[in-house]
Amino acid sequence: MKNRHLACPLAAATALALAGCGMLPGGGGTKTVNVWLMRNSVSEDFLNRFTEAYEEEHDGVELKVTIQDWTGIGKKVTEAINGPGGPDVIEVGNTQVAQYADTERLFDLTLESVRDLGSEDWLPGLAEPGSIGGAQYGIPWYAANRIVIYNKDLFADAGIDKPPATREQWLTDTEKLNGKGSQGIYLAGQDWYTLAGFVWDEGGELAVDKGGDWAGALDTPAARRGMAYYKELQSLGSGPKDADEQNPPQTDVFAKGDVAQLIAAPSAVAAIVQANPALKDKLGYFPIPGAEEGRPCAVFTGGSDLIIPENAPQRGAALDVVKALAGEKWQTDLARTMGYVPNKKSLATVVAGQEATAVMARAAARGRATPNSPQWADVEADNPIKPYMTAVLQGEDPLKAAQTASAEITDTLAE
Repeated sequence: MKNRHLACPLAAATALALAGCGMLPGGGGTKTVNVWLMRNSVSEDFLNRFTEAYEEEHDGVELKVTIQDWTGIGKKVTEAINGPGGPDVIEVGNTQVAQYADTERLFDLTLESVRDLGSEDWLPGLAEPGSIGGAQYGIPWYAANRIVIYNKDLFADAGIDKPPATREQWLTDTEKLNGKGSQGIYLAGQDWYTLAGFVWDEGGELAVDKGGDWAGALDTPAARRGMAYYKELQSLGSGPKDADEQNPPQTDVFAKGDVAQLIAAPSAVAAIVQANPALKDKLGYFPIPGAEEGRPCAVFTGGSDLIIPENAPQRGAALDVVKALAGEKWQTDLARTMGYVPNKKSLATVVAGQEATAVMARAAARGRATPNSPQWADVEADNPIKPYMTAVLQGEDPLKAAQTASAEITDTLAE
């Protein structure tokens, strides 16, 4: 773990000196805390509520929130944390924390995580990618993950009166749904985030850390079992074997009304209903089934963490802002406003009245993130997992295809 240090010498560690270093809130004049949030992460109403309430409760603190675009954000954040003094709080994608921590320019938040933020209850898919080398640099903020969205009418027509409880039952039901002019499921051949869940559920990994050296692991027996299950499920629909879920947009395909199931985040519902309003009251939801009854499948968790750069001009006040955003009050508000999963498993009940979000929260308890390597973004940029999936789906040798993809992942992570 990297040693924590203060900009002021310990000999001057009186309250006055610490306030002068920006380590304690309050003390002389107004502090402006600069916060970078990503576009569409929060609504304008939520942001206004939070800002007004926070400033009212924290005399002498002013929040300046700047909305950033995801495109090009990596370079912008890297430049900011390496500069003379950039933003105080930055929202980053949960899988991006490793690349920023690799600069050794993030503030170590391990103490606050344990003492103030209840880290033992955090969703693993947000907490794990924020932890590098045993130190917590990213504070979980919100999560989203895939669930199964289904057409209730098609389930009823097939005589299925409840969602499947296991992966085996899911295959049986999907095969039953795959007839009478409808698809049992629409699953694109290169939906690698969904594949990752099956790999993890079998005990496999996309890549493993071998003492600091990362290696691709798609060729292990467990990972190949996950791919074999994906192939069986994908065959029960007419999704393309050589394209991902955006080509064509899977929500458009589902909206036609002849697809029984779709694997997607609940945010997909808006696009489905916009394309076909008649489906509004015909949609149901359940977690992706796991191998064992009562235990949902592992899922990839997307979402955001909050980081504080070491060069934050108002580090002490920034800590208070992060504690507020990650605390129960504003987690509840954010989850209900935006349809997100809160950052703690114990807060899942706050979205109980929102059916799709509640299902997503149940699944999030088994959430995972991509391998915690600073170079993982380079793997995704020229993703060898996608052609691997297509090769297997088109009948090529599964072991050979997995070995090829694993070798490419190893080479990229070594750069």
